[in-house]
Amino acid sequence: MSETKEGVLYVVATPIGNLEDLSARAARVLAEADAIAAEDTRHTQRLLRHLGIERPLISLHEHNEASRVEQLRRRLAAGESLALVSDAGTPLISDPGFVLVRELRGAGCRIVPVPGACALVAALSAAGLPTDRFTFEGFLPAKSGARRRQLETGAQREETRVFYESPHRIRDTLVDLDATLGARQVVLGRELTKTFETFLAGTSSELLATMDADADQARGEFVVMVAGAPPAQVDADDAEGRALLEAMLAEGVSVKSAAAVVSRVLGGGRKHWYQLALTLKDA
Repeated sequence: MSETKEGVLYVVATPIGNLEDLSARAARVLAEADAIAAEDTRHTQRLLRHLGIERPLISLHEHNEASRVEQLRRRLAAGESLALVSDAGTPLISDPGFVLVRELRGAGCRIVPVPGACALVAALSAAGLPTDRFTFEGFLPAKSGARRRQLETGAQREETRVFYESPHRIRDTLVDLDATLGARQVVLGRELTKTFETFLAGTSSELLATMDADADQARGEFVVMVAGAPPAQVDADDAEGRALLEAMLAEGVSVKSAAAVVSRVLGGGRKHWYQLALTLKDA
């Protein structure tokens, strides 16, 4: 009696611009897959045509992902080899695929990554900002109020913060960065791996001035990288306040209430203690 081979879902990174970035392994996996689940089948078809590959395509995007899980699980159970791709870069990184991978892994299916291009990593590697620690926050909210709140929430984090941004919102995002973080160093990676790839560095206001002088610099897809806050200078009062804050936060006291108590006990601005409490809570 023949045994059914084990089905595998390959999570395949595809180029973010330059088609030469597709690895030989990724090309082989795509060519050998029984089917390819793609964020936009038309986009993926162009890539396959370039590679000279013809494979069945299955549409899988944020609106139908959950409904596709059982269909793909059955195919894996039957021993098929499937590939998951997004329009560009690594699936699941601000792209569909998380629900599918989570549910299939929970069902005992084998998931195999095929690494390659990722705009986040590519941008950091050439930005000149610290990369020993960084926070990736995907796309910022579309509305200014929510965007500023998110920026302010992490304002005191010391690691590099990374966002994706679209061309029609990049100027508004820089305005909000200037309003919330002031003269913090920002690096923009634009149109990565493509013909007009550009890295721009400066404060938010300086970058806005650059775009005013050259409108082309506001075009394309962006990776926005923001330098972390400088390390907090802790004096004797801060050391005592830090200990009090840590004790209260450990007991479940809110950041706002803990900051108010320390401000009353030790003096100093409530905002100072609030920011320190936020840093401690994040840590």
